[in-house]
Amino acid sequence: MINRLSRVWLSLCLSLSAAWAFAGVPVKVTCVGNSVTYGMGVDDREHNCYPARLAQMLGDGYDVRNFGKSGATLLSKGHRPYVEQQEFADAVAFAGDVVVIHLGLNDTDPRNWPNYKDDFVHDYLRLIDTFKSVNPKCRVIICRMTPITSAHWRFKSGTRDWYAQIQSKIEHVAQLADVELIDLQELLYDRPQLLPDALHPNVEGAYILARRVYAAITGDYGGLRMAPIYGDGMVLQCDKVLTISGMANAGETVEVKIAGQKRKTVASCDGHWQVELGPLKAGGPHKMSVRAASGSLLFDDVMAGQVWLCSGQSNMAFKVRQAAGAEEAMAGAEAHAVRLYNMQPRVYTDAVSWDSMQLALLNNGDYYLDTRWQRADAQSVGDFSAVAYYFGKMLADSLGVPVGLICNAVGGAPTEAFIDRGTMEFNPVLVDELGDWKKSDMLQGWVRERAALNIKNTPFKSQRHPYEPCYLYMTGIAPLSVFPVSGFIWYQGESNAHNAELHEVAFPALIESWRKTWGETLPFYYVQLSSIERPSWPYFRDSQRRMASELDNVAMVVSSDLGDRYDVHPVHKRQIGERLALQALHRDYGMSHVVPCGPMFRRVCHSGGSAYVEFDYADGMTTSDGEALRSFEVAGDDGLFVAAEAVVEGDKVKVSSDKVKSPIYVRYGWQPFSTGNLVNGAGLPASTFTSGN
Repeated sequence: MINRLSRVWLSLCLSLSAAWAFAGVPVKVTCVGNSVTYGMGVDDREHNCYPARLAQMLGDGYDVRNFGKSGATLLSKGHRPYVEQQEFADAVAFAGDVVVIHLGLNDTDPRNWPNYKDDFVHDYLRLIDTFKSVNPKCRVIICRMTPITSAHWRFKSGTRDWYAQIQSKIEHVAQLADVELIDLQELLYDRPQLLPDALHPNVEGAYILARRVYAAITGDYGGLRMAPIYGDGMVLQCDKVLTISGMANAGETVEVKIAGQKRKTVASCDGHWQVELGPLKAGGPHKMSVRAASGSLLFDDVMAGQVWLCSGQSNMAFKVRQAAGAEEAMAGAEAHAVRLYNMQPRVYTDAVSWDSMQLALLNNGDYYLDTRWQRADAQSVGDFSAVAYYFGKMLADSLGVPVGLICNAVGGAPTEAFIDRGTMEFNPVLVDELGDWKKSDMLQGWVRERAALNIKNTPFKSQRHPYEPCYLYMTGIAPLSVFPVSGFIWYQGESNAHNAELHEVAFPALIESWRKTWGETLPFYYVQLSSIERPSWPYFRDSQRRMASELDNVAMVVSSDLGDRYDVHPVHKRQIGERLALQALHRDYGMSHVVPCGPMFRRVCHSGGSAYVEFDYADGMTTSDGEALRSFEVAGDDGLFVAAEAVVEGDKVKVSSDKVKSPIYVRYGWQPFSTGNLVNGAGLPASTFTSGN
């Protein structure tokens, strides 16, 4: 969060702190707050609460005092007003040079916020003024609150909503009072295991808070740095205003140069900086430099082109070298202007129990291996997602521009693992998955069983796992959010196919989550589940089809014609990647002549004892194998479907059966392993559909 504190004021604050320390006069730091500041729940509180750790970090030049009071409210009419406590009187008497205020958590109590919310801003401003009155030169830093997790007993009954309202009020106070605002929520929000009782950080959490407050006081954010996605050989999104961002020490001037453009900015009081570049033309290579007093970063062989994020589970992770046609693809890889950023897990979710080191990596959120951008060659392509590579190859060939592909697919992962926590928390259905997810039947049984096996050896009740809701968003999506992309391709659903209705909640939430993260309604193209002998899959495929027509800037491609009756990983991936590319070329790159998909069910009409099915993208409908149409069924009022005869008549398909005199419902490709053979003139297959319930 960046408030109105000016660069001059920030520099003055940092200079004064340094001057006091140099003169041998300790800088007095007043830590005001509730039980989190006090250190409730922290082992050996006197030495490990956040103010105590802060004192250790700041050293002898500072005098840090803890004036936290458990249960204290910011509201003066609350059930335990901080301003009426002895800790408040002692804090005022201390007359600190730096005052760090973390209050508001207890104001979420139903005794407080519903009754006295209108007083919050006034009471907070008065608190700030009180500290300034005893030391007019004091530097006041107020904090966005540490998290209250969904495990809190009042979370859904009010705490969740009131907490969000209070955070907004705190941000408003920072603007009105022109004081610094630091965010203590973001540090712990995706690490609920560090808040064992859903409210109070443990020792590790307290240390993280201390590091954040230390950085705010000193301006030391570790110097110039950028997200790992920035590197040599990267592809930057072309033809749109480009935001480049990172971290530096507070108040530092940061300069970015690329392709004749030079931009300067100043790192804010929370260390963040960003610049906007004018649109880059597709091509390269370029050099990009980022410089500040604390360091410099130089990136070589930088291209401008189209960048896509490719994600999902094992069928997206399925490598080129495993797919049909691998030798040809790998042999010709260097001829294509494709760059690859291949995010591979440190720990695979195979049927094994992980050791203590692997479990610790998961708990630390250190799930993906370090990686770098690679040019397409036999080795890099062979190890990359086949669906993603063939998608990118077709784009590069068709558009004549470089294409950057980022892949972070994880085998077996459910949709919910890729959704951000805020979206889950405020979704009335999905919020219930954030409890003890390992026992929730909202998640597929196989998912829970595999996770239980993987973490069998953990001593921790809150052990993390990549199948945990929100985990892969935290580790694999959020770190990419600083990097502009064209859109997303997605191949997942196998781990959600047990419950199509729940997936109809989770999947739109996933799309919403990612678009919110990137701040744009970016295109989202996905693969419908293939064919296999799993009874629920026809229903799931039809659910996926319906969502494609209901969601904005979303499209689906069919894969059921390329399935394997007994293997969940069919090997024909080139066609899938190219079908995704057809959607992008048609919808995003102005190629209206490109047919984006096969016949898509529109509606059914009835006449003379037959049903007539109308489709979109129906030009040239025929069969893929020259044989009669297969896999059509009809039903009457009783809803019992029987096999039907079907023939193409112009842009419609006539369907009938002598067993159903007045057909009402029609369905197609409804077998788990479909033998449907309807295609359009472009040779693209029709989707599973039903006109009934």
